[in-house]
Order: sequence, then C-alpha cells, then structure tokens
Amino acid sequence: MVRTNRSTVGGFFLAGRSMVWWPIGASLFASNIGSGHFVGVAGTGAAGGIAIGGFEWNALLCVVILGWLFVPIYIKAGVVTMPEYLKKRFGGQRIRIYLSLLSLVLYVLTKISADMFSGAIFINQALGLNIYVAVIMLLLITALYTVTGGLAAVIYTDTLQTAIMIIGSFILMGFAFNKVGGYENFQEQYMMAVPEITGNIDKKCYEPRADSFHLFRDAITGDLPWPGLVFGLTIQAIWYWCTDQVIVQRCLSAKNLSHVKGGCILCGYLKLLPMFLMVFPGMISRILYTKEVACVDPDECLKYCGATVGCSNIAYPKMVVDLMPNGLRGLMLSVMLASLMSSLTSIFNSASTLFTMDIYTKMRRSASEKELMIAGRVFIVFLIGVSIAWIPIVQSAQSGQLFDYIQSITSYLAPPVTAVFVLAIFCKRVNEAGAFYGLMIGLGIGLSRMITEFIYGTGSCVNPSNCPTIICGVHYLYFSIILFVSTCLLILGISLITKPIADIHLYRLCWSLRNSTEERVDLEQDDWVDNSNSRDMEIEEPEEEPGCCKKAVMCFCGLETKKAIKLTPEEEAELQKKLTDTTEKPLWRKVSNLNALILLCVCFFCHGYFA
Repeated sequence: MVRTNRSTVGGFFLAGRSMVWWPIGASLFASNIGSGHFVGVAGTGAAGGIAIGGFEWNALLCVVILGWLFVPIYIKAGVVTMPEYLKKRFGGQRIRIYLSLLSLVLYVLTKISADMFSGAIFINQALGLNIYVAVIMLLLITALYTVTGGLAAVIYTDTLQTAIMIIGSFILMGFAFNKVGGYENFQEQYMMAVPEITGNIDKKCYEPRADSFHLFRDAITGDLPWPGLVFGLTIQAIWYWCTDQVIVQRCLSAKNLSHVKGGCILCGYLKLLPMFLMVFPGMISRILYTKEVACVDPDECLKYCGATVGCSNIAYPKMVVDLMPNGLRGLMLSVMLASLMSSLTSIFNSASTLFTMDIYTKMRRSASEKELMIAGRVFIVFLIGVSIAWIPIVQSAQSGQLFDYIQSITSYLAPPVTAVFVLAIFCKRVNEAGAFYGLMIGLGIGLSRMITEFIYGTGSCVNPSNCPTIICGVHYLYFSIILFVSTCLLILGISLITKPIADIHLYRLCWSLRNSTEERVDLEQDDWVDNSNSRDMEIEEPEEEPGCCKKAVMCFCGLETKKAIKLTPEEEAELQKKLTDTTEKPLWRKVSNLNALILLCVCFFCHGYFA
C-alpha cells in the first residue's frame, strides 16, 4: 500500500501502472465474484439447476474480447475512466456525464446493495445478527482500507482473498459431495428433493425442473432459454467485462499489454470454477435441507428466511453453518466476508474514480489534486448510505433469487451502453449525435420495462405478478437482445444523416486507426489539469508545520505533503508515450495468443458437455 504513490491520481486510481499479470487476474476474478455469487448463484442453482453456471462460463469468451480488442484501444487513447474514452471519441460532455451517472446508479442497484444484502444473509445465518447491524459492521471495515490504500491496496487484498475463497469453497464442495455419495447419487437425489408442506400449490412451483441438468434450455418454455443465454447474456457480459470501470481499471493498471492478456486468461480459467464451487453445492443444499431451501408455502418461507417469495438464497450459507466442522466454518465465514469485501472495495474505488474524474471536475475545474483525492473518499461514504436504503427492494425482487434480480436490472439498462462502445470502437462513422440519442432512447425503452416491473412486482411461482404480458412477458435475456439491436440501428441511422467526425480527431481511438502515429487533435480539452506546477512558479510562502493530528490523518489517507518531482516537458512527453504504449515482445505475444485459443477451446467444450 505504502510503496505506490497514493497522493496522486495515477497512484490512487491506477496503482501507478505497475501491476503484473497474476494479481490482475486474481483481482478481476475477486472483483467479479462477490458474496452475491455465493448466495445468488448457489441459490438459483438450488431453485433451477445448472443453467445459471452458463452465466459464469460466458465470461471466458468476454475476457478474451477484453484483453485483445478493447484494452489496446483504451491504452492507446490514454484514458483513466470509460466515460473519459467516450469524451475523447465523440467530444461534448453529455455522453460522459450520462455514462458516469448510469454507472453509479447500476453500482447501487445491482452491485453494492446486492453484495451487502448477501453478506448480511450469511452473517445472519452464522451469528444470528440483525441484517442491518451486519451490513454496517462490514462496511466500516471495507471502507477503511479502500479509503486508505487506493487501487494497489485493493488489488493486493483481492489476490489474497481469491486464494482464501478458492481453498475454502473447494473444501466445502468436498464435504457436500461426500454427504450425497458422489455425482451419480447427487443427480438422482436432486430430482427427488420436494418439500413436504406444499398446500394447494401447483406442482411446477416446487418440483425440480425436468431440464435441471441441461445448460441449454428450450427457447420458449425454458427459465433461461438458450438463445438468451448465448446472445442476450453476451451483450450484458461485454458491458460488464469490456466497458465497466471496475473491470477495465484493473487492466489499465498493468505494466504492459502482455500482462493485461495474461491477467485476462488467468481470470478466464478461474471463472470455470463457480459451476463446481457454487452451483453444484447450492443444488446439494436443496437435497440436504429440502424443507428450508425448497420451501414454497409463503408462511413457511417467512419462518425460515424472513422472505415470503422463497428461501433459495440461504442454500450456501445454510450448508456452511451445518456441514463444516468448527475452525473450517470460521474459514468459510472469512471466505464469504473476503468475497464481499473484495467486490465492495473494487466498486468503491472505481465509483470514486468515476465521480472524481468525470463529475467533480465539471463542478470544480481548478481543483487541486489533493482536493480531488478528498472528494473521491467522501463520495464513498455517500454511496454507502444510498446502498443501505436500497436493500429492502433487493430482498423481495425476482422470486427472492438474487442473481436473477441482478441480471434482469442489467438487461434493462446496460445494452445501449454496450451498443455505444462496440460501435465507437469498430465503426468510425458513428458520431456524437447518434451515440447520445441512441443512448437516451435506449434508456427510455429499458426504464419503461424496469419501472413497470417494480410497480407490479416480479411475483413468484405461487403468486404470479399481474404485470401486462406485452411488457413483462418477454424474458429479460430476449429483451436485452431487442434493446441492443434497436439501439445499434438508431445510433447508425442518426450518425449517417449527421456530419461525420474527421480522422484527425480519431487517431488511436477506433480499431481501423489504432496504429496511426499522427498527432491527434482532441475534440475537447480536458476538464481538469494538474495546476500544481504553475502554482509552484509563484512566490512560495513558508508553510506552517501541520500538527500531529493533521499529520496522522494525511498519512492515513495517503495525502502526505511531500512535493512531487517536477518533470520537464520532454520527460512528460516520454512518460505519456510509455503509458500509451501497446507493443509486446513477440515471444509473449505468441504465448498469450496460444493460451487464449486453449481457453476458448475449454469454453466450448464445457458448454457442449453440459448443454
């Protein structure tokens, strides 16, 4: 934490661009796998079978797209945040501000509140603490080291927590399979796991699905239809893995492009594990605790987990508390807290980056670097308060299946953003007017579905929602495809009838011009420029020595008052060239390309085997 310079924007937000491949890969995995996965993926597995594992395996394709197609453009563009890339690509401020605000809203709706809720379920099952007391305790610890250390601290703690997560969940998987007598018995027993108290409820609400062990399900009647899983999910996954600040920020902290690719490949292999470490144990939990995990009667469910829509979310925590011996149970509790904190710290750091670099600099164009650092840290505290207030809504959405809730919200808001980034990089004819109006109309369509769903409620199998079929009848993964295609057509149509952007403004910002060496003229100047050097040119007045308390706070926040080394214009140009360099050694380029091919073969084999 102390080695990187935490008192500069590059040090706090990009770890001084000093990271190597293995912490990047581990951090990508840990940032993605929060306690929301342990609770949500295992819970949906308990309720509906292995299809939810397809959500994890889809990432194997997307991390290759990230490392080979998207990150080289971001590095050449020399950006810190994703909205900053769009500002350079299109000019104007409105797209950048919109994307920053949308990202922050999505962090609250789908990431922070869901992770806090799932961590609290776990603590509630293990220690019997009230959910809100548990949340506040977790947040205090998590905010402490995000505020203190910046991205380097977050990445190193992520790496440690990845190791703890994988070891702990492997041990639990061993206990679980031992309890049911191996994979063959597990398949038989899962299909017979039916709760005793069913009342007058329809059989389809409590009997395991006939296609529980199929990854690809019927295109019309399936709960996760295969075209949605292949195409709709890929649209959301490209938004998450290739354009989301949390993920891309880790890649931008790499020493060079070979380390980016190595990190992506490591993350891809780690993403094979959740099917075995979370989905299967979640399904085994249904066998062992059928009465609680598979409950359908609203009164019974209320008794077991405090929610009337179902108790599948307690599948994984219940097994940890009941199956693990003392000591190992403590290890697994720390695994859950590690996964929760690694996700939260990543999101807090990236959210404060977005707020500081894309929104605060609009309000305070002459802010000093120290002021930006403080603003970013104060914003984290505000974000926490909003997220706690959202938890009750997370608790009852999507039949109590946390992972479905997260994915459905993403399906309504993310596809227009995916469309803008894909076209921005691969179609140089697209301009600002097309991108902005495409985003706005796409947002309107997505919100119409999301708000209607919140008004009517998503319901459950026992009490279906009476939301109009024309709005809620389309599966959220199909809705994602419709929204993406219509946004792409809008963006292209509006761009073609408006003035194109000249090539001089696009060098190294889109795929066809990525290797251009000509000087680019930015469409718009940066909002914030570090003015510390110009201020130092003025007559220096002797500064007062700060008191002990102030010194301690400054040291804790990484805002030591040491003067930064001044660089000559030539040195600054050389540093900028180094930061935007994407050259690789031929040997390492071949090694990473070969590994990417092997990873894709593994991805297709896994899908085919379980299809």
